[in-house]
Amino acid sequence: MPKTARALLHLPPATAAALEKLGADLAVARLRRKESLKTWAKRMGVSVPTLQRLEAGDPSVGIGIIATALWLIQRDGELGNLAAPEYDRGAIEMDVREALELGRARTQASAEGRTRKNQTTG
Repeated sequence: MPKTARALLHLPPATAAALEKLGADLAVARLRRKESLKTWAKRMGVSVPTLQRLEAGDPSVGIGIIATALWLIQRDGELGNLAAPEYDRGAIEMDVREALELGRARTQASAEGRTRKNQTTG
């Protein structure tokens, strides 16, 4: 089994659902533009079966194909922010925890320093 297939077996359910919604939304966008599968696939440079897999939310469809579909509906600008560090909540939370730990360590070191100073001068 290829690595990609193994990775897709571990796709979180919420992520799979999001991909299905994205595919359905892209299908609606195509239909609202009154484009056939054949015409839209040609504009994207993919086969009709690949476009059908995309619209079905198949997680094995390449990100480049997804990006092209988003470009066709003028939504590709959002791609630049998907993993932007300023929106990475997990990393931000880690930074805050580290800052809090550093603050506690400094407070403790300062308190210990004052205690030692008081013991030597007292």
